[in-house]
Amino acid sequence: MNHPSESLPVLVIVVPCYKEEAVLPETHRRLSALLDTMIAAGEADASSYILYVNDGSRDQTWPLICRLHDEEKYACGLNLAANVGHQNALMAGLETVKERCDVAVSIDADLQDDVEAIRAMVASYKQGHDIVYGVRQERTTDTFFKRTTALAFYRLMQRMGVNVVYNHADFRLMSRRALQYLCRFRERNLFLRGLIPLVGYQTDVVKYNRAKRFAGESKYPLRKMLNFAIDGITSFSVKPVRMIFWIGCLFVLVALGVVLWTLHAYFMHQTIPGWASLMISIWLVGGVILIALGIVGEYVGKIYIEVKDRPRYNVEELLMRGEQAEKR
Repeated sequence: MNHPSESLPVLVIVVPCYKEEAVLPETHRRLSALLDTMIAAGEADASSYILYVNDGSRDQTWPLICRLHDEEKYACGLNLAANVGHQNALMAGLETVKERCDVAVSIDADLQDDVEAIRAMVASYKQGHDIVYGVRQERTTDTFFKRTTALAFYRLMQRMGVNVVYNHADFRLMSRRALQYLCRFRERNLFLRGLIPLVGYQTDVVKYNRAKRFAGESKYPLRKMLNFAIDGITSFSVKPVRMIFWIGCLFVLVALGVVLWTLHAYFMHQTIPGWASLMISIWLVGGVILIALGIVGEYVGKIYIEVKDRPRYNVEELLMRGEQAEKR
């Protein structure tokens, strides 16, 4: 189904924020200038706006969003009562706007993603694409460690059977019907990079150059990146559990070989008490068992979280403007 070309789309830019007081004024300046340009060029409706989602920040992020809402045009705000993580905060923003826009673009507040790429995304949407991924052309701004681990992350995801777009984070456009379908996914362990491809519909890619962070510090240190990768794998793939089965089969074959070797040594009167081989066997098998229990435990933990069916987030306050404020 093609999108209607005779009407201008109501565009909302969803910006999850966690301790972003240092960068938020510049972020709003650039996004506001972009909306001014797009509205003047007839690329977006005049009722388009920006939704800043405060993910339980305890600094001045929310007061700053409130001031932007009072003093600047386009600025709207969603305040979450507690910190729920980037993915849940982004989902909260998308669920809030799914009936309040024609198209939504998600972008981080750190200004590393090229805001001008949003114009190309909207142009692609008008050509009939419901989902448009922002994909990095290169990683020259990253450190060697960051670049290497990111490459390993995407390759690992593909090996585990998780369908992700290479070099794509959470900078993307989604149409209203794509948003509405996405909101039907109810799992608590969110990994949006894996969920979005499950929506289907027509997709496209817009490539851009990623800049360095304008201000503030990265909210994704190595520990969080590792947890993010584990969540992505265990939310979309059972291959790790299947690998345990095949490792078990391998150890059974090794054990049979050891039994045959032991019987041969016994009948040839070559048996010598082997403390070293015994200790190696105990440590090796014990380590594999612990790894296997850890992987299985990760999946059991995911089940435990899902069956409780707790809310993903708690909205403390919503600041909208105009006719959008009247919608529920």
